[in-house]
Parts: sequence; structure tokens; C-alpha cells
Amino acid sequence: MKGFTPYYAVIFTTVRAEGDLGYAEMADRMEALARVQPGFLGFETARSEIGISVSYWKSLDDIARWKENAQHLEAQRTGREKWYEHYTLRICRVEREYGFNRDPQE
Repeated sequence: MKGFTPYYAVIFTTVRAEGDLGYAEMADRMEALARVQPGFLGFETARSEIGISVSYWKSLDDIARWKENAQHLEAQRTGREKWYEHYTLRICRVEREYGFNRDPQE
């Protein structure tokens, strides 16, 4: 997201129900779909005992449009019905970012 600050992060944390029940396939589909939405900047995820997925967006309007995407709405419904015991969604404005990279080529 370098060069885009400020931008927005949508942080989605979950505790999953037992079994996959098609979750991995849908998660991959939603990430691919989000990547082609206007305003999308990036995505990071970690899935184990607690799931954490972070997507990055240019604006709150872009996030609202993603939330209402028909395929995303279907994934949300299925998540509430089968995949999640609970989830929390946080929308944050990123004012600045910094990091470390051992490889000066990157």
C-alpha cells in the first residue's frame, strides 16, 4: 500500500465452526473477487485457531460497495449459517505505515 496513505483497512477476525464445509474455496473466491473491485489495495490473511483477514481500500465508499457485492453477500450469508461461531469486523483509517526489509532489492 506504499504511497497510498491515508487508506482504510478492514480487519475481519473469526472463530470458525468445525469442518471446512466449503470455506477454503469460498475464501479464495472472495479474495480474487475483492482484488478486482474499485479501490482495492491489498489483502493479508492468517487462518488457524483464530482467523484474521485484512483487506485494504482507498475509501469508505469502496468498502461499502464491496460489502454489497452480490457474491460477497452470498459468502456473508453462508458464513453466518455454517462457517463461523462468531466474527468481528473493524474498519480503520491508516494514517501511516512503515516496515523493515532485510533485502535491499525489494
